[in-house]
Amino acid sequence: MAALYNAIQGRSLERLAALSDGIFAVAMTLLVLDLHIPTREMVRSEVGLLHALAGMAPQWIAYLMSFLTLGIFWAGQQTQLNHIREGSRDLTWIHLGFLFAVTLMPLSTRLLAEFIELRGALVIYWLNILLPGGMLYWSWRYVTKHGLAKEETTAEIHGAICRRILIAQSLYAFGALLCVVSNYLSIGFIVLVQLNYAIAPRFGKRLG
Repeated sequence: MAALYNAIQGRSLERLAALSDGIFAVAMTLLVLDLHIPTREMVRSEVGLLHALAGMAPQWIAYLMSFLTLGIFWAGQQTQLNHIREGSRDLTWIHLGFLFAVTLMPLSTRLLAEFIELRGALVIYWLNILLPGGMLYWSWRYVTKHGLAKEETTAEIHGAICRRILIAQSLYAFGALLCVVSNYLSIGFIVLVQLNYAIAPRFGKRLG
């Protein structure tokens, strides 16, 4: 009976997609809700307000990075789900692991915003990018191995999905490594990678 239950569990991709959309929506909302605006006591003039907003720069940077990160991962997961014929129990749990990593993004974002000059905070943030990326790669390898992709999914599409994840994660890792030189250099590189994956395809050319 247990084997039969496991065989029929987790086949609804629609429910998985709905859960994913909800979690991404909440995570993205928490990012902006966690921005700490200046208090009334801190602002006494227009100039004071501008100075206070400038002091929020680490929060704005971390917010931008994380919103782009979540947007890229949401699009990546939707791409996979659109090419999967049917789900399975194991595939569902792989994606739940992916969503677990997504729910941690507001936490690692706040940590980076508070300690943007510390390498440890940046490394933890990078790990929060590496984990969902690894789960997405595992997901597609599982789909390929178990023949769960739609029939019209060509070998070129299979390769493109895996290649995109591997190239992106390699670039993120290189960006994280740059923190040895400067945290801000590292962050700048990571943001450029994110902008590439979010915007560059419109111009017909991108890194991967």
